[in-house]
Amino acid sequence: MNINTVNQGVLKHARVDRVGRGPGSGNGKTAGRGMNGQRSRAGSPVSPLFEGGQLPLSRRIPKRGFNNKRFADVVESVALKNVVRKIEAGADVTPEVLESVGLIASAKSVVKLIGSDDLSVAYKFKVHRVSEGAKAAVEKAGGSVEILPGKNPVVKNKMGSRKAKRVEEKLARVERMKAEIKKTGVNLQKKGKKDAAKKAK
Repeated sequence: MNINTVNQGVLKHARVDRVGRGPGSGNGKTAGRGMNGQRSRAGSPVSPLFEGGQLPLSRRIPKRGFNNKRFADVVESVALKNVVRKIEAGADVTPEVLESVGLIASAKSVVKLIGSDDLSVAYKFKVHRVSEGAKAAVEKAGGSVEILPGKNPVVKNKMGSRKAKRVEEKLARVERMKAEIKKTGVNLQKKGKKDAAKKAK
């Protein structure tokens, strides 16, 4: 780099394009905006997805599938070797402690303890999940693992469960009727219908 080329190509007073000053410049009548009216104004609120009132493309195409991402549990794994490196021996290891030392992003996450490294010190872990190798390693070192309760399970298909309940009640009613017929030899439901027909005559 030379001192005489430092400012090469840099314009101290850049020329401003003059628009709307006649057709000879090429930016005359509509000043490069392409049209007059609302869409030529600065800060036009019209969305680029707006199609003039007709059904937009985002609503015309079919939607399929389901993403459970925002409802899914955020599971954060914690390795035994990292716990030994950052937490003193004999301490109670909870999600809050793990968050304070930077091993997990949030104490509200589901914490899983992993790793099968040999431990020389005992810890008391309170986590939501634990691998078999990690649990064996902790208990071998004289520590303990307490499983914390997770979120309440999602009740799925409430209408389906109600329908199944109604079907069970109907089957139970049929079984009671069969037992009555077997015991008395008379179908009480049919007898009631015949009596009602006689009264109607």
